[in-house]
This record gives sequence, C-alpha cells and structure tokens, in this order.
Amino acid sequence: MGTTITGLIVIVVVVFYLVFIYNRLVSLRNEFKNGFAQIDVQLQRRHDLIPNLVESAKAYLSHERNTLTEVMQARNNAVDAQKEAAGDPADGSKIQKLGGAENMLTKALANFYAVAENYPDLKANETIQQLMEELSSTENRVSFARQAYNDTVMTYNTFREQFPNNVISGMFAFKPTAQLELESPEARQVPKVSF
Repeated sequence: MGTTITGLIVIVVVVFYLVFIYNRLVSLRNEFKNGFAQIDVQLQRRHDLIPNLVESAKAYLSHERNTLTEVMQARNNAVDAQKEAAGDPADGSKIQKLGGAENMLTKALANFYAVAENYPDLKANETIQQLMEELSSTENRVSFARQAYNDTVMTYNTFREQFPNNVISGMFAFKPTAQLELESPEARQVPKVSF
C-alpha cells in the first residue's frame, strides 16, 4: 500500500510538472506574439508616413523620380511582408522575410535622405521636416519594440529547447520562431536627418 501511494504521488507530481511546462510554453508563445503586435503597430505607422513624405517631396524632387519610386516599392514590399508576418508571427521564415523587407526600406529611405540633402528648398519645407521627424521617432519606437520582441523570442526558444520541455513542445507542436533582425550594420542605424 505504501508503494502504491508513493507511485501515485510520483505520477501526480510528473503530471503537474508536464502541465506546468505546457502552460509556460503557451505563456511564452503569447508573450512573443504580443511583442510582435507592438512591432506591427509601429511598422504600420512607419508605412503610413512614407507615402505622405514621398508625395510632399515630389514637387521638389522632379529629377529624382527613381529615388521616390524605389522608396515606394520598398515600402509596398515591407507592407506585404508585414501582413504575412502578422498573420502568423510564430512562422520564423515570415519574420525573416519581414526583416529583409524592412532592411530594404531602410536603405531606400537612407538614399532618399541623401538625395534630399541636395535640395535646400526641400530641407526648408516645414511639412517635410515634420514628416521626417515623425518617421525618425517611429524608427526609434520600432527599435525598442523589436528589442522587446527579440528578448521574448529568445526566452521562448530557449525554454522550448530545454529538456524535458523539448519533449512537450514536440508533442504539442510548439515550433521555434525567429528574431526580427536587420541584415546589415548600416540598416541598424536610425537615419540621421539634418536641416
């Protein structure tokens, strides 16, 4: 009878431990999805500001249509990648695609800023200055949100890979996800604008 009670206690403890692991995996997955939602909001703001900036700059940059087209194309690609990633932020390949698209958008914006430096009237335009300031502020917010997201992804992936957590995560299809990373050191820099 003593061994039966001991056996039942062991089984109950193991079951409670497995339930704890499962619940912790669910909690961590929800945390990184919430982190992505915060990035999503900031990226949407960034993507919404860019058409206004390009439209405002068109009058001044009539000889630089290619630069404006590149910015809008990169913006549209980033919007598409954002929508895909928002549909399933647990899919690491979609997060990596989003990172690449955002990297290309940052490069296109940097090129736009470099071209804008050659147009004193553009630099003096109050609307352009305000849009660029808002865009720079949004870049900072994206950076903070991305850091928080990456921290939660790391915590989730680490917990998921540890033993015996990896057994439970495999049984219940808790897949690894990817951090949102920019590909080049230049892209990690917030564009500097000086007027």
